[in-house]
Amino acid sequence: MIKIAFIGQKGIPVSQGGVETHVEELSVRLAKIGHDVIVYTRTPWVPKEYKKYEQVHLISLPSLKTKNLDAITHSFLAVFHAIFKEKVDIIHFQGVGPSLLSWLPKILSRKTKVVATVHSADWEHQKWSFFAKNMLKLGARFACLFADDAIAVSRSLQNFCLANYRGAATYIPNGVSIPEKNNAQSEKILKAFNLEKNKYLLVVSRLVKHKGIHYLIEAFKDIKSNKKFAAYKLVIVGSTAFTEDYQKFLLTLTRGRSDIVFTGVQTGANLDVLFRHSYLYVQPSESEGLSIAILEAMSYGKSILVSNIPENFELISGNTETGAVGFDFENKNVIDLTKKIIHLLNEPRLVHQVGLKAKNYVRLYYNWEEITYRTEKIYRNIIKIKDKLKQAKSRLLVIEQKA
Repeated sequence: MIKIAFIGQKGIPVSQGGVETHVEELSVRLAKIGHDVIVYTRTPWVPKEYKKYEQVHLISLPSLKTKNLDAITHSFLAVFHAIFKEKVDIIHFQGVGPSLLSWLPKILSRKTKVVATVHSADWEHQKWSFFAKNMLKLGARFACLFADDAIAVSRSLQNFCLANYRGAATYIPNGVSIPEKNNAQSEKILKAFNLEKNKYLLVVSRLVKHKGIHYLIEAFKDIKSNKKFAAYKLVIVGSTAFTEDYQKFLLTLTRGRSDIVFTGVQTGANLDVLFRHSYLYVQPSESEGLSIAILEAMSYGKSILVSNIPENFELISGNTETGAVGFDFENKNVIDLTKKIIHLLNEPRLVHQVGLKAKNYVRLYYNWEEITYRTEKIYRNIIKIKDKLKQAKSRLLVIEQKA
């Protein structure tokens, strides 16, 4: 049994966030196969009273609740707690911000090993200041230099680490679970949002500028000028992340329109139904890591249309056996986005066929069981190295005593 602490996430269970979904899926599976797993949580996302989720231990610690200091102050306290109170074997940092501290356990404990996962190029996100962007980039550097092993969730992030920091990051992608076939609440839930089956476009995202929701809104407004597409709606699922000004901007763009629906954060049956009965999933982001929302849409057999940034293109390009499993448009180009959506609205058979191909693709290459196995293998390799060093030191001590 390995004692593992996850540090950097808001916590689990959390209603939105790719990092949080990643931690939830991974930590629960690691606990189920016998490891002692701790996830550090932050309020208000996870109440202090929550002490356990499935078989995972939850520990709530305070933080400075500001955009720039929330994650790093919480992570700082969590490192000390994990080492001196919990005496963990492995600290697993989540994200480049918290990975700024990947050197700290090395100073505090010779026993504790460090793993750091690079989830995205956060320094490209527009919500951060110049100083914060440079600190986030430094976090990626520290993850590659100081962690016993770094993980990148996409090939492009792996290549970035190698090219810029000469640090070899192990590629382990995000994963997805294939949903069950039926949902008895479908009609009721769709009616609550005033939606019809297969008559809406869907995006599930935090409302932050680099996710490009404004491009999709502008494209959709252009599409609706054609009466042929009058029945279609655009559904935007998600909420802010210290980005209330951007949310206000989006609401201004859509004022007076009943065909653009903001649902806020949705989970469970509601989110299941919204994915299940959408016509097309659209992800117009300017920057990504490896989007779990895209993987989820693919797991429902939905065709996806994404901006052609490397991280998105990596998902839809498939492989030599499958060919492309999605569609793309030129990043930030509203005209191209509009054309591609119109083309796909006019090709329902193609949309259905590519969606089924996407589902089979993620079933094979992005399943959580395989991802858990590969992550656990990293933990065991690190500890094995540590054990070998202990054995070598013991043999050296015996030799010195005999001499």
